[in-house]
Amino acid sequence: MRVLLQRVRQARVAVDGEITGRIERGLVALVGVHRGDTLADVHYCADKCAHLRIFADEAGRFDRSVLDVGGQILAISQFTLYADCRKGRRPYFGDAADPELAEPLYEAFVQRLRDTHRLDVACGEFGAHMDLEIHNDGPVTLFVDSAVNA
Repeated sequence: MRVLLQRVRQARVAVDGEITGRIERGLVALVGVHRGDTLADVHYCADKCAHLRIFADEAGRFDRSVLDVGGQILAISQFTLYADCRKGRRPYFGDAADPELAEPLYEAFVQRLRDTHRLDVACGEFGAHMDLEIHNDGPVTLFVDSAVNA
């Protein structure tokens, strides 16, 4: 599993012009599922995202997590994170999981954040064309890869 995390002041996602998710201070998590991923990958990435210290303390150091600052997460499914652009002009998506595997693992990621970490998580719509409005803070953008498919 691969998650592109962006620290944000606010963000929202819309499908067909209707807002399906909105957050204030927190993280946007663009979530890509690898064809070999399991629940172990989901748990690793969700736990890492919840506890990663990328918010500033009083001294300006990265020393607080989204949990520490009472932030929210906007989770968006993003199979294109597994695009291979090394050959030709068209990306190859063979490492991305098929929707039958990806959707339940994406949902498990969201549930892990909600149930285990008690985070407020907003979502887009799996497989839909989505419009995102992201107000980056910093900007701070990081990759979190599961230990299995890093």
